[in-house]
Amino acid sequence: MREWRGIDRDTFLQEVVPAGQPAVLKGLLAHWPAVRAASESAEALSRYLMSLDSGCESQAILVPPEHGGRMFYGSESDGFNFLRAQRTISQVLEQLARYSRFESPPSVMLQRASIADCLPGFAEAHRMPLLREDVRPNLWMGNAFLTPAHIDELDNLACVVAGTRRFTLFPPEQVGNLYIGPLEHTPTGPPVSLVSLKAPDLSRFPRMRTALAHAQVADLEPGDALFLPAVWWHHVESFDALNILVNYWWEQPGLPARADRIAPTRSLMHAILSMRHLPAAHRRAWGEIFSHFVFSPEADDLSHIPPAIRGVLGKLPPESIKAALSSILSPAQPSVVTARDDGVAG
Repeated sequence: MREWRGIDRDTFLQEVVPAGQPAVLKGLLAHWPAVRAASESAEALSRYLMSLDSGCESQAILVPPEHGGRMFYGSESDGFNFLRAQRTISQVLEQLARYSRFESPPSVMLQRASIADCLPGFAEAHRMPLLREDVRPNLWMGNAFLTPAHIDELDNLACVVAGTRRFTLFPPEQVGNLYIGPLEHTPTGPPVSLVSLKAPDLSRFPRMRTALAHAQVADLEPGDALFLPAVWWHHVESFDALNILVNYWWEQPGLPARADRIAPTRSLMHAILSMRHLPAAHRRAWGEIFSHFVFSPEADDLSHIPPAIRGVLGKLPPESIKAALSSILSPAQPSVVTARDDGVAG
């Protein structure tokens, strides 16, 4: 995995992000006050964060000690091996302080806490030099914890504030070797790999050997950041009694608002329900259609279609996108959506 030092915003946005490859940004945030407090002691960092705590609650996950910190499915296929609870920043910090004295503590992780809501003033004192000011940060805080390999639909910048984290990354094309579980019933939200990287059962999951041969591993220290491209599989393990990570998800400029389109994972499930049952020859044919209209650069050439009737193939204004989605998801009431030159839905 390539490492960068002293990177600036232009280099990040013009070279690192377009390459679509993971990158470690060493020492990017070593100047952050929270990183400096963490270098002093866990207690100093806890005092700093508690002084900013608004009392807002976020979701915390608790995994019993016998599971080795792995957030996963339970013994019953319809359940999970962890409990959820709503906790404040200070409550989790106090819990972690107690658990630090246990020989085999439960694993705790405060997940995706909105920093704007939970830690007012933190973002102002901890600016992200590589991204737009409107990209909102999230806080992840816990002790030793393991999140199975999963994907995010957006580009991600993961910044370690305290503790050490190991990211094991797999490129998207390794999906067939990772033994992905159910798409809609998952412990993390996104679908996850069923293989434990700490003790992979290669007799049960033999294709995992190929995935491991393509894995990229990054051990991040406080102040380091990782650029994680969208749809790369990533397995995340934290090791210390207090681990804190701040992350930023963002989209490329010029895309329609997320509220105006279907999330790719939902589109995937829709396609499975629509086509998985078809004969093999039909699926191959639809594979070619999808390859052209969705994934091929040649599909961007619409010069053979008048602009007024390009419909979903063209660039629709938000109101036309919503109308198109309504039409697609409600086949009993078909409609035709076009975009005229003046940008008004027709």
